[in-house]
Amino acid sequence: MQNTFIYDGSFQGLLTAVFEIYELKVENVKIVAKHYYEASFFEENHEVITDEEKSSRVWKAVLKHGKPIDARLIYRCFLSEINGIEQNLFHYIKILLSKKQSIAKDYGQADVFRLTEINKKIGREKHRMDAFVRFRKTKDNIYFASISPDFNVLPLLEKHFQKRYADQVWCIYDISRNYGLYYDLNSVKIVHLDLPNNILNTFDEIFQQEEIQYQKLWKNYFESTNIKARANQKLHEQHVPRRYWKYLSEKNLLDW
Repeated sequence: MQNTFIYDGSFQGLLTAVFEIYELKVENVKIVAKHYYEASFFEENHEVITDEEKSSRVWKAVLKHGKPIDARLIYRCFLSEINGIEQNLFHYIKILLSKKQSIAKDYGQADVFRLTEINKKIGREKHRMDAFVRFRKTKDNIYFASISPDFNVLPLLEKHFQKRYADQVWCIYDISRNYGLYYDLNSVKIVHLDLPNNILNTFDEIFQQEEIQYQKLWKNYFESTNIKARANQKLHEQHVPRRYWKYLSEKNLLDW
């Protein structure tokens, strides 16, 4: 019978599940996030209660037997939120702890190869967010940017933007996952806001009037420098996919 470990969807919850699998010494296991779980008659369920001590022990073991590249791969692939990624991550950790050495380059292992490919996608999405984030100044003098990436890469953006905009108060908010990073000139905090569904269209209510004028000028500049006769739409969309256009000032399709 399959042993299904149901966790809360957090990284610490996943590591807690790994700890309890080892603790109970069960076989034929499956780890699934609560929001993906579908009950079955042919399984024994184990509800995982996230435990900081248990998760910390697993993570310390990963760092002890592996290298930073292993820990980085595990965490970044967890952020992909791909349904079933937990199985790949569990198998990776299991092999790592068994061999007591880094397996990040062991592409002969199916799970290593798959996670490596997923990590490449995470990297591309992270770099696109670094490039495509556009801040708008609110009436509260906060530089605000909304994003909706394919993967949960917001935690990976913190260092880049804290270093690049160290002298500004800013907030980058993932509107599809309803949480954001807020920098107050001293540290970065995770925040949850009650934002309107049409946040991208509520300029008069939230953003400064000078910001609205700036957006107009930037859009006009972009249009004036764009030579239509030389436009290569296919190449352009390869570098700037359409799903990001709604967040770009120069691509904003609002009716001014």
